[in-house]
Amino acid sequence: MEELKKQKLVDFIAKVMEDSGFKVYKDFRTSQHIVDIYGILPTALGDIGVVVACKNYDENWKVGMDVLKEMEMAAKTLKASKVVIVTTSDFSSQARNYAVKRNMKLIDRKGLIRIAEDFSKKIQVPEDEDEEYPDEEEVEVYTPPSNIFHTAPQRGVLSRRESRKPLAPVIRGLMQNTIILILTVVAVSFIIATLLQLAAGLGTSLTGVLKLMIAAALSYGIPYLVEEDGAVIMIKGTIVFFSSLLLLVILILI
Repeated sequence: MEELKKQKLVDFIAKVMEDSGFKVYKDFRTSQHIVDIYGILPTALGDIGVVVACKNYDENWKVGMDVLKEMEMAAKTLKASKVVIVTTSDFSSQARNYAVKRNMKLIDRKGLIRIAEDFSKKIQVPEDEDEEYPDEEEVEVYTPPSNIFHTAPQRGVLSRRESRKPLAPVIRGLMQNTIILILTVVAVSFIIATLLQLAAGLGTSLTGVLKLMIAAALSYGIPYLVEEDGAVIMIKGTIVFFSSLLLLVILILI
């Protein structure tokens, strides 16, 4: 019975990742580990690997260091960029501190509830549209036990998303393309810094620093507006920043 509940959790998280653009492999085996989910996000600069552990525990259970270290070893074996651990319970304080230092993503019971609620809203289809596509596959949203939907929302990336205003679909789609995003960051940074240089009479060195600062803000700011997953935001933001940084340095030297 417990194994069945865990499989439902794995299937749900895998579906959320697939919806975010990941290629997902469930129960992925390495030489020494079995990873619940191994996700690969294709980008213009190469594939980004993410290993995910799904732990269906009692509400009062605390996930400890053993799980984090085991997943860290699996990530090294697969050369994955990110470790994500999802649980229906909570994490020990030691595990949370370790995750911060190692840049691991921990999703506890409250975070899972928030994801389930958001995903449920996303896949809701009006009745008339549902009749138009009767053969479409029905997606089951994972529901942890007890009164989960009466729990306060988790603070952080997921709860902050509620205040966002949706961008136009075309713009959003363009900004999700890594190459277009890099070119946009470089162009906007260069234009804004140049205009400020002309208006305020800034020196060349100060203008160069300003370009880099604007690029850093845009590299993480735009993915925050167009992406749904916090791990994707950080990974894509880092890729865009360093790529745009290289292009800006070349432009400054020229």
